Amino acid sequence: MDRDQAEMQSVGFFGLFKESVKTIFSWKRIFAQITVTFILPLSFIFLAHIIIADVLNLRIERYENRDNQYYYHRRVSSEWIGYWVFKFVYLTFLFLFSLLSTAAIVYTIATVYTGGDVTFKKVMKIVPRVWKRLALTFLWTYFGFFIYNVVSGVVLLIWATTISETTFGSILFWVLFSVYAIGFIYITAIWQLASVVTVLESSYGLKAMMKGNSLIKGKRWLSWFVFFVLYCIFAGILILFYVFVWNFTFLTLIVGVVCLFLLMNMFLLGYVAQTMLYLICKSYHREPIDKVGLSTQLGGYLSQVEPVFKANKDVELGQPPRQPQV
Repeated sequence: MDRDQAEMQSVGFFGLFKESVKTIFSWKRIFAQITVTFILPLSFIFLAHIIIADVLNLRIERYENRDNQYYYHRRVSSEWIGYWVFKFVYLTFLFLFSLLSTAAIVYTIATVYTGGDVTFKKVMKIVPRVWKRLALTFLWTYFGFFIYNVVSGVVLLIWATTISETTFGSILFWVLFSVYAIGFIYITAIWQLASVVTVLESSYGLKAMMKGNSLIKGKRWLSWFVFFVLYCIFAGILILFYVFVWNFTFLTLIVGVVCLFLLMNMFLLGYVAQTMLYLICKSYHREPIDKVGLSTQLGGYLSQVEPVFKANKDVELGQPPRQPQV
């Protein structure tokens, strides 16, 4: 974080990850504490969910092969209830730890950026005060993903019932899949920027999503490639986990621990990268961040009153530098 804001606009793909890694190692103690407290449980819950969900699915499939229909319906019904209860608990904890991780890391990097004194105690104090705002932003994002997937599903249904058996249909499928993937990652980038906006600015929810979309203009390809690479790393970890998790050997345990370690660090890098991307986009649009004003806003989280976001209008998206009056 030794770059001036004006220099951030020239940071590219490799520079973004270089700055992210440098920031993590420069403040490794606080990031290690955040990782152990929030990101490690998040990673463990995610990998454990894969195993438990597969076990429950195997149990349901086993009962579906029973000849006794009364026994089958009674057992499968109870198994499905247990499955969806487990899914609800899993998604609740995944959602909670994801929000807590975002709040902690964005606040930490912003405090480091302003030159303030950041401690784990302060981080733990502000996290409960910002997670509700992040939750509302996430719900709007979820709604956006839902609409996007519904429209994509309709397009897929039309494709499947018309030209799926033709050569042109096969080519068109991969074209549509590529367009879907690009759009999905693009929405993810907007969501991640909106999460940073939610913590550092007054906007949250739909307004934060709109600001994230405005911020990303001019840096769309950088944003897309950043999260595309993170998704590829994520997919690689999951493939490695799936290949070895069902062998039940000593190697399975070792690979499981390795995957947990890799996933934990990937999440950490992703959260730091999204904040760096925010700073790069702000710099690209020449929207100055007054460090004193931002420090005042962050300090508001530590007080008993709500942060006074209006104290620093230059932090807000779309606010040009104030011209001195003649």
